[in-house]
Amino acid sequence: MSDRSWEPGSPIRYPDPNIVILDDRFARIALGNAAIQRIATGFAFTEGPVWFGDGRYLLFSDIPNDRILRWDETTGGISVFREPSHYANGNTRDRQGRLITCEHNTQRLTRTEYDGTVVVLADSFEGRRLTGPNDVVVKSDGTIWFSDNGAGTRGNYLGHTAPQEHPFRVYRWDPATNTLSIAVDDMARPNGLAFSPDEKRLYVVDTPGDRPKTTWVYDVVDKGTRVTNGRVFFDGTGYADGIRCDTAGNVWAGLSGGPEYDGVGVYAPDGALIGRILLPERCANLCFGGKKRNRVFMAASQSIYALYVEAQGAIGG
Repeated sequence: MSDRSWEPGSPIRYPDPNIVILDDRFARIALGNAAIQRIATGFAFTEGPVWFGDGRYLLFSDIPNDRILRWDETTGGISVFREPSHYANGNTRDRQGRLITCEHNTQRLTRTEYDGTVVVLADSFEGRRLTGPNDVVVKSDGTIWFSDNGAGTRGNYLGHTAPQEHPFRVYRWDPATNTLSIAVDDMARPNGLAFSPDEKRLYVVDTPGDRPKTTWVYDVVDKGTRVTNGRVFFDGTGYADGIRCDTAGNVWAGLSGGPEYDGVGVYAPDGALIGRILLPERCANLCFGGKKRNRVFMAASQSIYALYVEAQGAIGG
């Protein structure tokens, strides 16, 4: 990663040297006259960015500080959206535009109604508490898929210490029947997840604590109700946390692993690493937003970064 000032307003010579093109497919996405911007900083550990285009603002979690914050695109100002947030982690919107949130401390998945009322969608499975929902996506049929990996119950920094009552899994919540079912149960610790634009694939990050971390892809079958044929999608390029897809099917992954990895890796549908966005902090998660959904917002440790690209985020993440 090249040396540069990350202070807001500091000039950056184009093209930004921290945007690394590894394949011609990323050359069509990276803009030579757009730079990575640090738009907010001073937090403990950021996660769960989600864009609200109807209000031109970004919400994101500051987990240890137990709050969801709001960044206003029109003013650049930061305000508190929800405090306490129950140590919220992942966020997204459903197809009606309502906020969907994974809460570590309460070990539940919630929906925020238009009037601000918080509705619990799931907090248990087969009579036992979830381990702590982590990240979440919404499918076009309205079903909500989320990882449950105990990140908020392994200690008190991101939630509280609690016993593990289920294996770590990805669950599918069906609003039509108000039922929860197991979607993925063959991972050590599922984390970030995203559907391909056509919803024929589900990508899931596996982040075990005692062996290499990998990102897998599954085929979505049975009219979109379950997955099969899990296989490694990418490995060995730093390890991913949150992921999102663009409309061309590329997978954008928040990466950690040191200065040569920290930031975002962009992977073509065939699994090839085609580009990097290097940041001075490890990146936990990202989303697409802006007026044209062509601005990548990156939640990276103590800061939020943004970059305009010639790609648009797929709906549902």
